[in-house]
Amino acid sequence: MAIVIKTTDDIARMRTAGRLAAEVLDFVAPYVKPGVTTGELDRVCHEYMVNVQHTVPAPLNYAPPGYRPFPKAICTSVNHQVCHGIPGDKALKNGDVVNIDVTVIKDGYHGDTSRMYYVGEPSIAARRLSEVTYDSMWLGIAQVRPGATIGDIGHAIQVRAESNGYSVVREFCGHGIGQKFHEEPQILHYGKPGTLEKLVAGMIFTVEPMINAGRREIKELADGWTIVTKDHSLSAQWEHTVLVTETGYEVLTRSAGMPAPPAFIQDTQQETRAGEPAEA
Repeated sequence: MAIVIKTTDDIARMRTAGRLAAEVLDFVAPYVKPGVTTGELDRVCHEYMVNVQHTVPAPLNYAPPGYRPFPKAICTSVNHQVCHGIPGDKALKNGDVVNIDVTVIKDGYHGDTSRMYYVGEPSIAARRLSEVTYDSMWLGIAQVRPGATIGDIGHAIQVRAESNGYSVVREFCGHGIGQKFHEEPQILHYGKPGTLEKLVAGMIFTVEPMINAGRREIKELADGWTIVTKDHSLSAQWEHTVLVTETGYEVLTRSAGMPAPPAFIQDTQQETRAGEPAEA
């Protein structure tokens, strides 16, 4: 499958879809507290998407080859769950950490983003893993510019994660996105600088590292979707959708309530945003 280079109109629509996805994560944040079930988080997100945003939750009934349809509107991955956790009846408890992954479809275009949430007061180990994963994602994003390579992104993420004693999940990666949920290219979260595809302006893809506190090995649960760490160690993930611009990058999954970029990245963000067109 060829990499789709987005047009000006595509980019405008992706900017809208990305913002809407991020706003779902803003909306659900106050609901993430001890005693709530992940099924309830799914319900409030689903209702917000459908009734307020008038978007379509892309995961609901999504069924790539070899998979049964995903039964919920969002993914909720708790503690040692790496990704694709199915919301259900289990209540969150104080100290849990959960990744909420949202993809909306607006006017045929996908916006995809995820964040980590603390349930009550997290352990020092969980907070540190989440923070290092967040920094790793942004270090990967900071490599994005025309002429850079996918290997540059993966290398930056891998170095930050492994230098802190963590491991990078290799079976799942970021992906191109647009009118399709998953497109080329695949964005590996490990690698060597200067390798794999060169980036060109108009590419849009996700950067979404999954970082484990223990070993990188994973397994799939019997539900056919939920991925967990084999050693039961904690896992964390953050995700943004990113556009390659003529001079660098633009993060499309921005919202008023999104966590601020790390201090080491803010100057780059400000320079990038200066040339962005105003949102409608």
